[in-house]
Amino acid sequence: MNEVLDIQIERNGPIAIVRVAGEVDLYSSPQLRKVLLDLAGETTRYLILDLEKVTYMDSSGLASLVEGLQRMEKYGGRLLLCSLQEMVQNVFELSRLDTVFPIFEDLETAQSSLSASDE
Repeated sequence: MNEVLDIQIERNGPIAIVRVAGEVDLYSSPQLRKVLLDLAGETTRYLILDLEKVTYMDSSGLASLVEGLQRMEKYGGRLLLCSLQEMVQNVFELSRLDTVFPIFEDLETAQSSLSASDE
């Protein structure tokens, strides 16, 4: 089992796009949690998490995302998710977190929702 996630961060002013690849589980979720909490601050207004290449996510992964969401909201920011594979989408639906997180079909749709909300 691969315990290291491939995480790429792209900054564009107040927007940070985090692309995650791999399995987000008990072993790898602390790595994602650290990235989210480091980014979630006063300089990042929007955090878009691109989960297109995440093949698996367990409850510890969900907990890391919830913590990131809470930290973003503390600073008046937003955390958005996009490009969830069906299996990961099902985890969000079963845990009802699909009603907590804004989830978008793809990165482009998530980004355009931000520009629409700023107008």
